[in-house]
Amino acid sequence: MKRKGKQRKNENWKFLKMKILAIGDPHGNMDRLKKINYEGVDLILLPGDIGNANLIRKMAYGNINRKKEGLPEIEYSKKEGFMQVYNTSMEVIKYLAGFAPVYLIFGNVEISNVKTEEDAKKKGKKIPFLADDLNAMKNVKVINGKIIEFKGVKIGGLKYFIDSSWVEEFDSKEDEDYDKKMKNAVKDTQEAKKILGDFGKIDILMCHQPPNGILDVVKNSGAPKHWQGKHAGSETILKYIKEFKPKYVLCGHIHEGRGEDKIGESNVYNLGCCGDKIIEIDD
Repeated sequence: MKRKGKQRKNENWKFLKMKILAIGDPHGNMDRLKKINYEGVDLILLPGDIGNANLIRKMAYGNINRKKEGLPEIEYSKKEGFMQVYNTSMEVIKYLAGFAPVYLIFGNVEISNVKTEEDAKKKGKKIPFLADDLNAMKNVKVINGKIIEFKGVKIGGLKYFIDSSWVEEFDSKEDEDYDKKMKNAVKDTQEAKKILGDFGKIDILMCHQPPNGILDVVKNSGAPKHWQGKHAGSETILKYIKEFKPKYVLCGHIHEGRGEDKIGESNVYNLGCCGDKIIEIDD
């Protein structure tokens, strides 16, 4: 069903009239994507988790729960999980790019070129580079860590990262790998802060996870038990929104948090899984 976002005029916005369609975490679900109305859409924005990640999710959640129960982790084929994401991501983007230009960021499902190369060396197998292959497609741009302007609208893309505040809330300091996780999270968080600082004032922030405390409560029965009821959003993203006040914030990640909210004058949309939102901009 076609849904329209609120139309707002601001004398500081010098845009051409256009219609932006934002779609939440597709996860390779072509059936749901084919039910969306694309008529008259000028641009499609995707805040991550493009492909089907059922195997990767099974690996992650299953082993987290097993570890809590004192059971050994189960070894899965990382290549098989990657190729499931890769193939379904390419299918989704090829379909969407037939309607309008597509700008996307990576969620926690997509794997960077660096990580792909590392895994390929470990396994001694050739694995395709998802980011390169997506960028090579006509009408498609991966905008991780970048600002791109479309018809006068400045859009900043921040890929998924593990916020150090998330590790503090969701991981136990008693875990043997807690210090390693926190060290990596601090590094990723500092990088995210730099990217957001470089963005400064933009019109649309596209990030994977929601800002902390906004549409971010974990209620998914498939998530680890000790995660239930906690806020899984990013403190770093929240602080950026409060300081720079982007007009729109598009996110996903916490599917059960799907909905709309505001932080000051910023409109925050958690698009959930395959949720769609039309934003109409009229100068």
